[in-house]
Amino acid sequence: QLQASGGGLMQPGGSLRLSCVARGFDFSDYGMAWFRQVPGNERVFVSAITWSGGSTYYAENAKGRCTISRDNSKATVYLQMSGLEPDDTAVYYCAAQKGFVTRDRVDYQYWGQGTLVTVSS
Repeated sequence: QLQASGGGLMQPGGSLRLSCVARGFDFSDYGMAWFRQVPGNERVFVSAITWSGGSTYYAENAKGRCTISRDNSKATVYLQMSGLEPDDTAVYYCAAQKGFVTRDRVDYQYWGQGTLVTVSS
């Protein structure tokens, strides 16, 4: 089970940190990722981090504005976002994949319920 939080209404140019707490599986064995989805569109990759935190990956439009991190002692993955733009408005989902991480949503075994981020002035 994954529980995402931290979304809300944000001003353009602002920052926020999303959190996702894992329960019911061995978090440290799983790569973690964030995806986002605008209603009517596909769920798309934002960022991923390997089980150890040693490697991170970003979608092109997330590079330089997002930082993914994890704390295995707290079974939590984070997504720090800055320079928010209206196009960042979406429901953000965390996901877990045993072993290696990928950018393909079909490879992920566990999903959170999503947290809504709205960027608007």
